Amino acid sequence: MQKCEITGKGKQYGHNVSFSQRHTKKVWKPNLQTKTLVVDGRKVKMKISTSAIRTLKKKGLLNLEQPTETK
Repeated sequence: MQKCEITGKGKQYGHNVSFSQRHTKKVWKPNLQTKTLVVDGRKVKMKISTSAIRTLKKKGLLNLEQPTETK
């Protein structure tokens, strides 16, 4: 299911409107990423929206470690 596990952001429904004003159904899906977070000392995989990831980074609650390359 397309839903952020933190913010609850989900699908939005509406219409595509062409030049001739024909309305066809359209679904906008949130940009979800699967991230592994440490919650209470355990690693948990969660589907999080990119806006939630940005907010967590801004607040300092998310520390995504980049893999370091060894030569």
